[in-house]
Amino acid sequence: MTMNSEVPKLGSSLLVSSVQELAKNPLKEVPPRYVRTDEDSPIKSHTNPLPQVPVIDMQKLSSKEELEELHYACKEWGFFQLINHGVSHLLVEKMKMETQEFFNLPVEEKKKVWQKPDEVEGYGQAFVVSEEQKLNWGDMFYMITLPTYLRKPHLFPNLPLAFRETLEAYSVELKHLAMKLLEVMGKALGIDPNDLRVLFEEGHQGMRMNYYPPGPQPELAIGLNSHSDAVGLTILLRSTTWKASR
Repeated sequence: MTMNSEVPKLGSSLLVSSVQELAKNPLKEVPPRYVRTDEDSPIKSHTNPLPQVPVIDMQKLSSKEELEELHYACKEWGFFQLINHGVSHLLVEKMKMETQEFFNLPVEEKKKVWQKPDEVEGYGQAFVVSEEQKLNWGDMFYMITLPTYLRKPHLFPNLPLAFRETLEAYSVELKHLAMKLLEVMGKALGIDPNDLRVLFEEGHQGMRMNYYPPGPQPELAIGLNSHSDAVGLTILLRSTTWKASR
């Protein structure tokens, strides 16, 4: 979620082949353009347990203790797991299911929402700026969801009806959740909640859905390279079929 109501300039991306389609071939090795030796391998330890991500209970944030935990998580980690967030479990599961069904569509159907030249919204990969650039082992669909007047007319209407309906409901619920989170984060910092509401209430909401197909050499490829989100707040929902890899 980002601030203000001006039309955002999100950058552009070159069109590249679908990794999902590429992975359907009987590959024995990762194509050179997807080999990511430029990225650090994940930390693995068989002796020392890795630090645990902070867990924040949304229903307990009225207490001083939980608010202090939130402050610590934001300051020292920059992210946390949120439980009891209030978003319907049924809606969350529908969002996961509809997203998977979108990526399961024939490639010709997904091409209806392919990225246009000089745009980053749509189906493809983000921020590919040269033909020599190393690529992520994954496909994505990205679009601005709120406010509705910023939606690209060639994207949302071309999504399957069930996906549109679920995405519509999910985007509204996430806006409510984001505003609640920003207010309590501001409270932990001693900021007037009204000041944050003025900054973010009419801000932009974008949704990015990622698909990482299995590959022949997962230790050489990476689904999404390390990065920083240039937004006020990112809410991440992972699939229950997640497997540890790069």
